[in-house]
Amino acid sequence: MCFTPVVIILAAISIVGVIAIPFGDPQLLDRAIALELLFITLGILTYKGFRKALYACIPLAFIVMVGNSLASPHVEMMTTFSKPFNAVILIIGGYVLQAALIGTTILRLVRTPQGIIQKQKN
Repeated sequence: MCFTPVVIILAAISIVGVIAIPFGDPQLLDRAIALELLFITLGILTYKGFRKALYACIPLAFIVMVGNSLASPHVEMMTTFSKPFNAVILIIGGYVLQAALIGTTILRLVRTPQGIIQKQKN
């Protein structure tokens, strides 16, 4: 159990999400909370060493990024900065951290088997 980059990114996504929820659309509150609980759960499982949780991170991050890109209110907010705080939170939480999650997850998945193979050879 350790704080890997994936766990740190998942924690950052959860923190940004908790900050963003009160400023979001009240009609989407249930979905926003469910999504944040999913990120928190993935963070806990990854922290505890459950490797299979890593496989859920990549499609989830991809879905979040695509969903933000297809939501016209989100695109309008990010392009016009009509609500600057919301736009910055959306860009950070919805794109920057999601891309970081994809990258760190792929690195973690690629590096772990190499470490196991090297240990077996010795």
